Amino acid sequence: QVQLVESGGGLVQAGDSLKLSCAASERAFSRYALSWFRQTPGSERDFVAAISWLGGNTHYTDSVKGRFSISRDNANVYLHMNSLKPEDTAVYYCAAVRRPGSMLNSAPIRANEYTNWGQGTQVTVSS
Repeated sequence: QVQLVESGGGLVQAGDSLKLSCAASERAFSRYALSWFRQTPGSERDFVAAISWLGGNTHYTDSVKGRFSISRDNANVYLHMNSLKPEDTAVYYCAAVRRPGSMLNSAPIRANEYTNWGQGTQVTVSS
C-alpha cells in the first residue's frame, strides 16, 4: 500500500497560481494511475484531474480545463493551478491506484476506483 503525502496548499488571491505536490512513500509510482480530487465541507469528493501511468492520457473536470495541469515523475504527482478562483477553494487530495497491464495508459475519474489516498491539503482562494 503506497502512502501519499500532499503539500503546497495555502491561502492565495483570485488570479494567483499554486502548485500542489504529492509524494509517494515508495521509490516510484510503478504502474499507478494518479489523480487529484477536491472536497468542500458537506460535499462529496469531486474529481479534478488524472494522469495515466504512461503519462499519455490526462483528464480534467470541465471547470479547471485550461487552468490546471497535472504532471508526474517517478515518485511525485503535481497539480499546477493557474488563474485560481474562489470556487477552487477546497481540500485537495491526491489518489493512486495500481493498474493492470492492459490499462497502463488509462486513469479512472471516479473516487471509488482509487485505493490509496493522501491526507489532503487546504487551498483557499480569496476574492
